[in-house]
Amino acid sequence: MIGVLDNKVKYVSTLYVVSTPIGNLEDITLRALRILKEVDFVLCEDTRVTQKLLSRYGISTPTISYHQHSTGKKVEYVLDLLNKGKNLALVCDAGTPGISDPGGKLIQAAIEQHNNGTIVTVPGPSALTAAASISGFPMDRFEFKGFPPQKKKRKKFFEEIAQSKQPVIFYESSHRIIKSLLELKEMDENMSGFAKSRAARQVVLCRELTKKFETVYRGIIGEVIRELEGGEARGEFVVVVEGRKNC
Repeated sequence: MIGVLDNKVKYVSTLYVVSTPIGNLEDITLRALRILKEVDFVLCEDTRVTQKLLSRYGISTPTISYHQHSTGKKVEYVLDLLNKGKNLALVCDAGTPGISDPGGKLIQAAIEQHNNGTIVTVPGPSALTAAASISGFPMDRFEFKGFPPQKKKRKKFFEEIAQSKQPVIFYESSHRIIKSLLELKEMDENMSGFAKSRAARQVVLCRELTKKFETVYRGIIGEVIRELEGGEARGEFVVVVEGRKNC
């Protein structure tokens, strides 16, 4: 889009933040499909992953990789495209960009430096809200904590969850899910003053949401751990932890 200001041509462009399916490729909005067709480029974490979605719907828009290892030069390149009047769509591999993924940094940079355009959300699927909607816990208030730290501040991370009076949601990988649940169980028991055999907190564990092998585990932390240990712990997990009840 081109506008005129003080007799000079001024380019106006848009960065669309587009939500894409978290598993089932049918979970995409008509508006998202239209935007992906109309923009000049699609920015994506993994071009191979995004290409599967684009190919499914016959979209031939060129893609540009933007991921957690992208340098400052890549950010400058993207901002230059915007400042030249190019419309861009930012997507992540699954779900809503900017939520526990590198898209947040690009969006922040665009807000600070992209003076001649706008940033528009195209809402849709999110593993966070999908898990919250089926948790069965009161979700008028909840806290989202992203992925647990792998080293520093890890103890504090689980301590805060164990203390929370409102539900807490966090993400975890298949490689660390059992370890994280064990740490949460231990921290919860220490704070509760209960015997280790009486873990009180309920959790809902969602694996591979919207995909072929979608599984939802429900129960006290110890029970869910035993279920995972007796089966497969593959895929990405969303953990919803019940808020601490008043004693």
